[in-house]
Amino acid sequence: MKTINYQTLQETLYYEQMDNGLNVYLLPKKGFSKTYGLFSTHFGSIDTTFVPIGETEMIKVPDGIAHFLEHKMFEMEDGDASNAFAKLGASTNAFTSSSRTAYLFSTTSHENKCIELLLDFVQDIYLTPENVEKEKGIINQEIGMYDDDPDWRCYFGSIQNLYQKHPVKIDIAGTVETVAQIDKETLEKCYHTFYHPSNMMLFVVGNIEPNETMELIRDNQSQKDFERENMVERAIVEEPYEIDQKEEVLQMDVVMPKLIVSMKINDILQDPKEKLKRELGMNVLLDLLFARSSSLYEKWTQEGLINDSFSASFTQERDYSFLQIGGDTTKPEQLKEKILDLIEDMEDYQICEEEFNRVKKKNIGMLIGVFNSPESIANLFSRYYFEGIMIFDLIDCVSTLTLDQLNELKQLFNLDYTSTCIISPKNS
Repeated sequence: MKTINYQTLQETLYYEQMDNGLNVYLLPKKGFSKTYGLFSTHFGSIDTTFVPIGETEMIKVPDGIAHFLEHKMFEMEDGDASNAFAKLGASTNAFTSSSRTAYLFSTTSHENKCIELLLDFVQDIYLTPENVEKEKGIINQEIGMYDDDPDWRCYFGSIQNLYQKHPVKIDIAGTVETVAQIDKETLEKCYHTFYHPSNMMLFVVGNIEPNETMELIRDNQSQKDFERENMVERAIVEEPYEIDQKEEVLQMDVVMPKLIVSMKINDILQDPKEKLKRELGMNVLLDLLFARSSSLYEKWTQEGLINDSFSASFTQERDYSFLQIGGDTTKPEQLKEKILDLIEDMEDYQICEEEFNRVKKKNIGMLIGVFNSPESIANLFSRYYFEGIMIFDLIDCVSTLTLDQLNELKQLFNLDYTSTCIISPKNS
């Protein structure tokens, strides 16, 4: 077992790779009563074209299959994993994103039993043609709920407008049509390919003793047999630079219109350190522009263009990146023009060094605060891990950001790759 000491945060991370390829990270937190475990696989909604384990040819699986598999994992031959955690006094959950699926527990007791249960139910799968068919109805209801959610339609519609071929434009749950195509055999093929220990990571944080916990995990993994280590080969998406459509207006049952202006970033970085620097720098830049303390936010509020739902975010994943700006507004067309004008004139936007330093310190403070919450630590660790980034480096990276680096980011703003999605009240 190796240890990594992070002086800035005064944290010690314990790490070991199991013989089967599983990477395990432990972060003991003295004085904490809660323990949080998160077991992640590098398999998300965009991973629909790949070479299955033991095969040589690429296959295309139905959209939404990673999310479908997440649903089925909790069902065990002798019961349900959620109920088993509840008997231990623990809570459990799972989520699927575009690039990963994660299973988690939170507990203040029986930590070792919870860790073993997490490993055991995720590293086994119980599928029958009958329980697969039954799940389709449940997932279709979930898809219907999101289709009726104006906030989701605006958020996801703004992403769909940007991409022509990339699977990020497909809803994480898929569609009713693609869910109908999912069967037991395809689910098993995805499971054995992506749920191999060499494609996964276990992170446990909180009230743990690292040597004892690592020995427990070693013993658990040594009793299981897996096929040879699996390096997953994924298809490379040839996404055009051009956006799919410039604007979309949907009518739904809303009182106030919703607007999101999205911007596709085609310059995709490969180096993890450069990606991190860009992401943290962009977060600072968006804070300078749109935080509630900014002059722009105050001005647009006074003009009646925005309210407290307004926000801006930067998303950067494995092979795609975009910005989203917007919220609820009574004046969607006027707000849209303001945002587009800002994007067009971004090169001329002057950043005050004093404001830059203030916002940088604010972001450092927020990151430090993350390390007071086991849940936040685990989720952030998993979020960056598969990108080759350790979250303990985030604070040092923000600290070294310069004004020149922020000014360089302004070059990424391009009106040609910008789209708008508006949700307007029916009959408006």
